[in-house]
This record gives sequence, structure tokens and C-alpha cells, in this order.
Amino acid sequence: MIRLRAGTGLAAAALLLAGCADVRAPEPTAQTLPAQPTIVSLNPCSDAVLAELAGPEQLLAVSHYSHDPRASSMDVAQARRYRATGGTVEEVLALDPDVVVAGAFLAPATRAALEDMGIAVVTFGAAGGVEDSLAQVRELARLSGHEAAGEALAARIAASAVPVQGARVGAVLWQSGGIVAGEAALVTDLLGRAGFTSHSAARGLGQADYLSLERVAADPPELLLVAGSEPGQQHPLLEHLTQTRVEPFDPGLVYCGGPTIIRAMERLRGLRSAMLDRRLASAAAPR
Repeated sequence: MIRLRAGTGLAAAALLLAGCADVRAPEPTAQTLPAQPTIVSLNPCSDAVLAELAGPEQLLAVSHYSHDPRASSMDVAQARRYRATGGTVEEVLALDPDVVVAGAFLAPATRAALEDMGIAVVTFGAAGGVEDSLAQVRELARLSGHEAAGEALAARIAASAVPVQGARVGAVLWQSGGIVAGEAALVTDLLGRAGFTSHSAARGLGQADYLSLERVAADPPELLLVAGSEPGQQHPLLEHLTQTRVEPFDPGLVYCGGPTIIRAMERLRGLRSAMLDRRLASAAAPR
């Protein structure tokens, strides 16, 4: 059972969502926390959602990843309105929050130490699609006491992710480490909604499978989205794949849901439009 400070009611719970791996308490009720509890977020994905819902007087800190332009899934200037922590127990205790929001892989020893000091811990797993992400936004809105703002944010996300109709484009998202996304990944859902088909899945590659430069060259996709910086992903050979359009894709748009979905979908829709224009131009060119 998660123990809270005297006067705050019953124990808060882990919120079990897609991919969540650490279940230790029942779902929270309206009486488990203050109406607008103070929060420390240790998860860059929840950072982005909570920063849309709560101000610095309530969101006491975000994860250090959100202050790093190389790792943040949100606008760094917005993230730097909030202090950041490295996620240590000592840093969290110094801020004295009502609740800590973390990822599903929070170290058990860290969780136990926080709970022993009377701080509620809520964990979220990785969203496996847009619907999972909308559920997480609503849970965080309820937790933070900003349900109306959460519904408004969820509506914006849902509107941005309405599936497009018409012609589809084969694409590979080549991620950090040279891997590709699987069918259960959020970014795969976004690609599908934006009008793309998975070139890598059609070739039998699944979640986190490695895609070599040689394989790309031997069987190039129509669109190659490069979201990593491996040597092969920067190789001059890519410039000679004349039937393939190679485009950079911000790694910060790959892993997190919430408001990140809006920016990711804008980028993907723009790419699809450019690819369809390219098809038309190619078809109209003299043979």
C-alpha cells in the first residue's frame, strides 16, 4: 500500500496503461490526493503533458531529459520554466511533492524509498497508439486536477491524428541505433494515420529489429525517415538512392504521445503531401 502524509486520505495507485510493468496498488479514488496535488515528473513523456496542464507552482520539477534539446520531446524553452531533477530520491524529497509521476521502469528501490517517505508514486507505461495516449492524457489531467484542460488537450490531439484518406506511401522510420519500429509502437500508429505503410514490416522486420545500410540500399523504400545518427544513417550512399526520398525525422517526435503527437502528425502529413507531389511530377516527366 502507498502511504500518504497524514490528512491526505487513502493510498494513491499506479495507473496501469499500455506497457506498464510495475503494478503495486489499486486505482486511486478522488479522495487519495489533494484536488490539485504538487507533482514531480520523472518521465519526459509525462513532462510534456503535465506542462500543458499545470504551472510551476504545482509541477515542481520535470525530468532532466526535457531540459536537453537532444532528448526532449517538448519545447525546451517551455520545459525550462520548470526546474529539473535527475530522478534521485534526495532531489525529490527536497521538493516535497504530494505525488511522483514516473515511467513503468522506475527502479523498485526508488519507488519503495519514496513511498516509505509518504510520497505517492504513479507510473505510466509507453503508449502503444493514439488511443492509449489519449487515455494517459486524461489520467494525468484527473490526477493533476485539470480535467477540463485535459479534455481540451485530448481533443486537439485527436483532431491532429484523424486518419488521412487516399494514396499511401511506403516508408521506413530508421531510428537511433539503426532499428525500426514495430507494429505496436505509437509512431507506427502515427505513420498509418498520416497515410504511410511500413516498408520494413512488409519485409518481415519487427520492433527494434536492426536495419543495415546494405539492406536499405538493396531494397530501398519510397521514403526513408532518418531519426538516428549511426554512421550508416549518415552515409553518402544514401544520396545515390535516386528512387528514395531521404528525410531527417526529429527523434523527439518518435517515442512520446500527448502534445508531441500534434507536432509529429504535422510533420508526417507534410511529408506525405510532398511525396504525392513527387509521384505526380515523376508521372508527368517525359520518358
